[in-house]
Amino acid sequence: MTSVLISGASIAGTTLAYWLRRHGLTPTVVERAPAIRDGGYKVDIRGAALDVADRMGVLPAIRERRTDVRGGSIVTATGRQVAAMDGDTFGGRHGGDAEILRGDLNHLLYDLTKDDVEYLFDDSIAALIQRGDGVQVTFESGAVRDFDLVVGADGLHSHTRALAFGPESGYVHDLGYYVSIFSVPNHLGLDRWELTYVAPGRTALTYSTAGDDGAKAMFLFASPPLSYGHRDRARQEALLAEAYAGEGWEVPRLLAGLAQAGDFYFDSLSQVRMDSWSRGRVTLIGDAAYCASPASGQGTSLALVGAYVLAGELAAAEDFRAGLVAYEREMRPFAETNQKLGPANIKRMVLRTRGQVRTSLAMLSLINRLPGGKRLMAKAIEPIRRAANAITLKTYE
Repeated sequence: MTSVLISGASIAGTTLAYWLRRHGLTPTVVERAPAIRDGGYKVDIRGAALDVADRMGVLPAIRERRTDVRGGSIVTATGRQVAAMDGDTFGGRHGGDAEILRGDLNHLLYDLTKDDVEYLFDDSIAALIQRGDGVQVTFESGAVRDFDLVVGADGLHSHTRALAFGPESGYVHDLGYYVSIFSVPNHLGLDRWELTYVAPGRTALTYSTAGDDGAKAMFLFASPPLSYGHRDRARQEALLAEAYAGEGWEVPRLLAGLAQAGDFYFDSLSQVRMDSWSRGRVTLIGDAAYCASPASGQGTSLALVGAYVLAGELAAAEDFRAGLVAYEREMRPFAETNQKLGPANIKRMVLRTRGQVRTSLAMLSLINRLPGGKRLMAKAIEPIRRAANAITLKTYE
């Protein structure tokens, strides 16, 4: 086995391409977008994922491009600050954890691979035919090529997974919440700071990062399943506006920036759960295989670690089947541990009733004034730290 087609040029896909090439295999990456995606929200790299970045030699560059968010505040509908905390506590980070914009990380990883990895932009997989000695892939462009292995690194709504395993309804599990993120003008003049407003069933926040004159707005809300197309932006905007109709604070002004936002994102908070991540010569990594949801704070770390482990086990095994079995044996406990964070975290991020909101704000205000308040808040992020380190990385030669 030497040739590997990777579907998706995001964090998992580009990281996998790097490690496969380093182990002497020949990766090809196909990406639906015309180029590596810019922008995006801030993501954290924690625990074992820091080791992966370090082994790639890219960790210093990640630290140079850190968001440098200094802290955050919880505010009421009138804008009154209830509590404030430093950036690491607010973001659930510990020790050397690094926060970077997703687009910046994408470009760093792409730059590591662009000179010796084939990228097929503005194209995607249309059909797969598995044979005894490989996979015949038909692309949307009409090209037909053969590969030894195909890897789906194409996210929550993975087309590769649908082709090889069947409809996503059997694997994608809705947690009962939706998320939307997009760029907005920094009309509040935030300087590497985050403001969060909490209402029953709805949370809204905005933040600014180092090197960005603008800001990002993020919305999280509880809802039964909603009907919309994943590429129907108009419908998604309408659903978001409906969910936040009548809300106070800066919500109307943030929503007013929707029309000008070129990076609008809207989706359910969901997890992917599968009995097996491989079927024949097709396998999955990252969100396509074990999405933990953005609420876990561990999606990027799972992508980095999963790509490292998959490439290493394929290189170390006598054949691809043994490599895929070893990949799942190494990764599944780590993925499942991190998936447990999502449902627990989102219940703290989106409070269901007015009573819960009042109680939570009162407790935050009290803790914020206590001498040991910072220590109490830091304890709340301990489950994230443990999950981020819940794997011992092998050294693959």
